[in-house]
Order: sequence, then C-alpha cells, then structure tokens
Amino acid sequence: MRFLPLLLLSCALIASAAELPFVDDFSDSQLQTRRAVRGAWTFKDGVASVTQDDELYAKFKNHGPIIFYDLTYTDAVIEFDFRPQEAQTVVFTANGADGHVFRTISSARGTDLRAFPPGADEHSVSLLRLEHPLAQGQWTHMKVVLQGDSATVTLGDAAPAVVHHPSLKRAKENASIGFSFGQLSVRHFTAQPISE
Repeated sequence: MRFLPLLLLSCALIASAAELPFVDDFSDSQLQTRRAVRGAWTFKDGVASVTQDDELYAKFKNHGPIIFYDLTYTDAVIEFDFRPQEAQTVVFTANGADGHVFRTISSARGTDLRAFPPGADEHSVSLLRLEHPLAQGQWTHMKVVLQGDSATVTLGDAAPAVVHHPSLKRAKENASIGFSFGQLSVRHFTAQPISE
C-alpha cells in the first residue's frame, strides 16, 4: 500500500509529459510541461528570469533555481539561450527514469560534459571540458544533440564538441536548466526529434 502514492505520482508525471517537437517561447507562465521551481521565476517578453534566494538554496540542499521540462525522448536536438549575471554555474541536464543521463556544467573555468552511467561506482564521468566559460551578462546559445551513444554540444559560435558514452543511449523523461547564485534568464527553448 505504501507504493500506491508513488505509482500514482509516476502515472501523473507520465500523463503530462510532452512528445517532441516541443517549443517554449515563455509567453505562457503556466505551461503544463514546464516546472520552474526553487525561486520566484518571472515570465516577460519571451524570457524566464529568476534571482537565487539564499534561503531556498539552503532549503533545497544547495540546489539553485531550475526549470524542468517533462519530455519523452531518447534522441533529440535541444536548444535554448541563457544569460547569467553573477552566476557561478549554469547546468543543463537530460534525465531518465533512473536519474541523470547527460549534463553540461558551465562555470568560470569552462564547460564540463558529463555522463551518468547507471550502477557505476562513480556518480558521473567527465567526458570533456570545453574552454568555454560563462559569459556573464551576455546571451549564449546552447545546442545539445543527443543521438545514440553520442552528445554534440555547441555553445555560442564555438565549434561543436562531440563526446561518446554507452550510457547516453538511455531513454530520457525530462530536461532541465538550473544554476547557482546570482541571476539567470532563459529564452527560446526547443526540443526537436532527430530526422532519420
């Protein structure tokens, strides 16, 4: 009986997941497949913005504001623009039923591309560090192509970076954009299927 609430929650999440193609132009502050949490997000002129609240950061065990998209996909092209202001990190994550699958972590030191093998001794594996630090106060376009065991990441006008790991083949259930400290703005989020 104790598993019934979890089963009902899982069914509710699956029922509200969107199929690809998916577009969020941030014109609807109550978009059903978007969960903007851990902060007072605002939606204006096609941009979602938030400033980290330090009390909420502590409450959520040192996790900052985040936008989750409930999407069903395995292979996809995901794109969005982001603008950090005094942020320490900006993180994009593709998640599966068993947890994280792929993540980019951008900071002043560059952008780390990570895989999360299920059941591995290590929590995650660094696949590559790009020499592309956060551009504070500027819009940066991010494009992530997840296809089979590969991920191709393009930041701004930099050359695409390709990484491979067998765990990237797993089915995904959502995508998220989060950050720590300062402020973050996001616009033009799209998730497209990959044409055969």
